[in-house]
Amino acid sequence: MSFTTESEKQQFYIDKCREIIRSREAALGRKLTACVVTFGCQMNFKDSEKLMGILSEIGYEETEDEHADLVLYNTCTVRENANLKIYGRLGYLSKIKEKNPEMIIGLCGCMMQEPQVVEKLNKSYRFVDIIFGTHNVFLLAELLYERLISGHKVEDIWEGTTEIVEDLPSVRKYSFKSGVNIMYGCNNFCSYCIVPYVRGRERSRNPKDIIEEIRELVNNGVVEVMLLGQNVNSYGKTLEPQVSFAELLKKIEEIDGLQRIRFMTSHPKDLSDELIEVIAQSKKICKQMHLPLQSGSSRLLKVMNRHYTKEQYLLLVEKLRKAIPDIGITTDIIVGFPGETEEDFLETLDVVKKVRYDSAFTFIYSKRSGTPAAKMDHQVPEEIVKDRFDRLLSAINQISKEKTALLEGTTQEVLIEEVNKKIDGYVSGRLSNNSVVHLKGSKDDIGKIVNVYLKEAKGFYYMGEMVEER
Repeated sequence: MSFTTESEKQQFYIDKCREIIRSREAALGRKLTACVVTFGCQMNFKDSEKLMGILSEIGYEETEDEHADLVLYNTCTVRENANLKIYGRLGYLSKIKEKNPEMIIGLCGCMMQEPQVVEKLNKSYRFVDIIFGTHNVFLLAELLYERLISGHKVEDIWEGTTEIVEDLPSVRKYSFKSGVNIMYGCNNFCSYCIVPYVRGRERSRNPKDIIEEIRELVNNGVVEVMLLGQNVNSYGKTLEPQVSFAELLKKIEEIDGLQRIRFMTSHPKDLSDELIEVIAQSKKICKQMHLPLQSGSSRLLKVMNRHYTKEQYLLLVEKLRKAIPDIGITTDIIVGFPGETEEDFLETLDVVKKVRYDSAFTFIYSKRSGTPAAKMDHQVPEEIVKDRFDRLLSAINQISKEKTALLEGTTQEVLIEEVNKKIDGYVSGRLSNNSVVHLKGSKDDIGKIVNVYLKEAKGFYYMGEMVEER
């Protein structure tokens, strides 16, 4: 058969799979269930919404129980622990499958792009039925159809792609907010990072497709979008004509009904004055910037292939704070990168104290096979890394508490996101700067942006009271 678009082709396989699933359900006398488990970043969570959307359209009923008829792990491989976690979970799944031989187990995502991982799976985890990577997520229905028809294992790993497939079904976790991919892949090749090898080269979506998707989301009740990319600041460089990220933000700002715009992740080397100006003038872009530092040592930043110095990073922060005084700045920091000296670490601490981050994701360096850093000499001893990590965490936590205390006693807009699972009669939401607030409320408040008096700062979050409108 010939198809005009990839979306049309995949719809064909969705329909074919649906026929098979209906037949199996009739024989069993019950609905078939599917469980998609996501590991890793926001990009993976967005991919999982598409995967679950495809499975739902095929006819599977979504469940969080891994005793499902189909279990799909969307994997991460940024750190070695992520890989080990998957292997451990697969051992657990094998016992479930022994009791239900008809169960289908699938693995996809970044971890599958590593040849040694797939080799290990084929050797030691032969009960896995479907394996695919990051570049062909849209092929799930086609791969599942092949597995259902043949009964044999299906493996389809692409080394890369330039293709972007639109119009895929999706099941969103939240009705009022959504992630939106604006680009895929990464061209930066930081020496410690495996992402460019598993996610491929940068490719940006057409702005018209992005705008159309967001408009449709808003029409369905979404008030906040999170624009996603490995480096959103370099959006548009693969388009013809080029469109800058700042220009895209301006277009998105014009969408009626959309109230909040977030984005991640920003690379410091591509943070333009134009982008800072657009954020400063915007009424919808949240006053938050995630700006990964990784290290405060200019020497190490060069070895990391980050393309900026400590001084250039601090200048960017100064520009951000001058243009947007109330902006919340968060970051990523790696401790124990190969060759890191005490002097290098103290440079990192110096940046932390000067920038005064609202919060930070801190990581102990994890050697990833296939990256330049994995082959570097002078790996830092574990006991030294742990000491530095503890000192860094202590400094960051103290600053975060002090930063949180600054808004105590003020009234701020909060998007109510969920019913609080720990305190009866309470809900939880987020400020524009992404800080969490807990307050009295009900499920009827979810998805609303309300004024909240921040009664008490509790270190990393607030206890608040909803302010009645007059």
